[in-house]
Amino acid sequence: MSLFDSLRKLFKSDPAPRPLVASPRECAVQCMGPHGLHRMAYTEWGDPDNPRVLVCVHGLTRNGRDFDELARALAGEYRVVCPDVVGRGRSDWLNVKTDYSFPVYVADMVTLIARLNVDTVHWVGTSMGGIIGMLLASQAQTPITRLVLNDVGPVITVSSLLRIGQYVGKAPRFATVAAAEAYVREVGAPFGALSDAQWHHLTTYSVRPVEDAEGGFAMVYDPGLGDVFRNTPIVANIDLWPIYEGVRCPTLALRGADSDLLEPETFAAMATRGPRAQTVEFAGVGHAPMLMDPAQIEVVRSFLRAG
Repeated sequence: MSLFDSLRKLFKSDPAPRPLVASPRECAVQCMGPHGLHRMAYTEWGDPDNPRVLVCVHGLTRNGRDFDELARALAGEYRVVCPDVVGRGRSDWLNVKTDYSFPVYVADMVTLIARLNVDTVHWVGTSMGGIIGMLLASQAQTPITRLVLNDVGPVITVSSLLRIGQYVGKAPRFATVAAAEAYVREVGAPFGALSDAQWHHLTTYSVRPVEDAEGGFAMVYDPGLGDVFRNTPIVANIDLWPIYEGVRCPTLALRGADSDLLEPETFAAMATRGPRAQTVEFAGVGHAPMLMDPAQIEVVRSFLRAG
């Protein structure tokens, strides 16, 4: 029986719910980009004076509220900070769409960590958030001392980029929240077997009302994020091995067993190269595990606690 299966069995046999913590705090920080200032929103959980900080960063079209269940579970141990990367969630949209780039995202996270007034952080990054984490963790004097890469690694496949390009920036306007949820379930099918309440939660923070005569609901990310997919031919895998091999902190790599973004060969090699990550694979999930399942959460918690 795998570690994940053992944890799932453990949690299914324990009916006692985890105690809830206070509601999260909504915060924001001003960041500087190539074409001026922009506001990056973030959600914060736990004791604001706790020196142990966990930064959780989401995927390409998602937002920081994806981590609510993980944050709730860890808020007794950490000050958990979940940013909305610029162009998503409650953060500003950029006027110059080519500014949606990893150098801007990394610089924004450095500004955020400075705002938090701590020297070191632990990091959980899903997909894009994992790439941001790798880029920052590979730097000399990095503030990241423990890194979780959720379904992302040093090779990004062409097939996953083409799949993502089919929907980024092309979401329709929805007449109702129910219609929006149907879309989120379709696009998010690789997330795995989520409960109705979890799908509703993801949808609630994925859309906002449109304030015009037509009304309805739209996704809470800038459609301009899709410009890079529309304007740049995607013909080869993206190789980030030099970045990954520059990471020196303890690393945990997670993979959905059906992922099309993190291939099995790359996942296996992550255990032998660079930081020699611990690896855990989740059955019945594609790209990417949402870290809402108690057993998935416990895998992350166990790794972070070891630090």
